[in-house]
Amino acid sequence: MRALVVTAPGKASVHEVEAPVAGPGELLVEVERVGICGTDIELYTGEMSYIEDGYTHFPIRLGHEWTGRVTATGSLDDADWIGKRVTGDTMLGCGKCDYCRRGVHHVCPDRFEVGIRDGWPGALAEQVLVPTRFAYPIPENVSVTAAALVEPGGNSLRAVRAAALEPGKTVLILGSGTIGLLAAQFALAEGAEVHLAGVRPGSLDLARELGVRHVATVDEVTAGEGDRFDAVIDGTSVESSPALAVRLVKPAGRVIFIGLSSTPSEVDTRALALKDVTAVGILSASPGLAGAIEGFASGVVVPDPIVSEVISLDEVPSRLDGTRGADAGPGPKVHVDPRR
Repeated sequence: MRALVVTAPGKASVHEVEAPVAGPGELLVEVERVGICGTDIELYTGEMSYIEDGYTHFPIRLGHEWTGRVTATGSLDDADWIGKRVTGDTMLGCGKCDYCRRGVHHVCPDRFEVGIRDGWPGALAEQVLVPTRFAYPIPENVSVTAAALVEPGGNSLRAVRAAALEPGKTVLILGSGTIGLLAAQFALAEGAEVHLAGVRPGSLDLARELGVRHVATVDEVTAGEGDRFDAVIDGTSVESSPALAVRLVKPAGRVIFIGLSSTPSEVDTRALALKDVTAVGILSASPGLAGAIEGFASGVVVPDPIVSEVISLDEVPSRLDGTRGADAGPGPKVHVDPRR
C-alpha cells in the first residue's frame, strides 16, 4: 500500500509499504481523511522533543488525526465493526499498569502514540490499524471532515472543560489555529463570553464567522491591562504565551496550557501563587474524544470551516514545508485524502 514516510529531517515521500493485517483485537481501516498537525510538522523537521528523548526515530509514518471505514477485523467477535466509520485514540496504553487501570491510559509510560512514537505507524497511508478498545464509531450524520477533526476536537474540549466555564464567564483563547478555533466553539456552547487572540488575519476573520464576537491580535491583548479574564487557554506554540496567559488571568482564575513551544517557556510561579491561579496542562484528547463526537453529531459545534483544503498523499511534503495551495481557504487545517 502507499504511505507517507519521513526518512530524515526535512525529507518525506510516498513509499510502497507492506499492507497491515488486523491481529486479534484489532480493526483494519481504509483511511478516508487525515489531518496534518503541528506535531507532524515538528516530527518532519526533527524538532519534536520525542526525537531528542529517544522515543521516536526515523523513518516515521505520520498521521494521528484520522477517520475511515473498517474493512476487516482480527477477531470474529468484532465483526459488527465492519463497514462502520471510525476514528481512534492516539494514545494506546498498555492496559496493565496503574495509570491504565485508573483510566488515564494517555499517560501510560509504555504507551504507543499513533504516528508519533515508535511502534505504531500513523494514518497518512491507505490503511491503518487500531485496537478495537481504542476505536470510536462515528455517526453517519457527521461529515468526513468533522470526523477527522475529532482528535483536535477532543483536546479543545478538554481545555474548555478544564477552564470550568459557566454562562457569562470570560475566557481568552490565545491562538487562532485549529485548537484555538475549536476551543472557541466549545466555549461558546458553554455560554461563555469568548475572546480570541491570534496573528493570521484570515484565521481571525474565520473566528468572527464562527461566532466569536471579541477578536484581537496578540499584540493588542499584550498591550492591554492584566487580570482581565476568568480563564485563559494558551493554544499557541509561542514560548512567551504561558507567561502572558498568567498575566491576563484574573486572581483565582484558571490557566490552561495546551500549546507547546519548541523551546522551554518561562512562567513566574510567584504570579501563580500570589494570584491563587489554578494551572492545568492538557496532554491528550483521550478523555475528550467521546464528547467531541457528541458535540459534532449534535451540531453544537460545526468544525468543517477550519479545514482549508483537501490534498493527496503526494502533496503532503510541500505542506509540511509550509506551502499552502493556491485555492486554500482561510482555515488553518490541511486534510489529506489518501485515496486520491
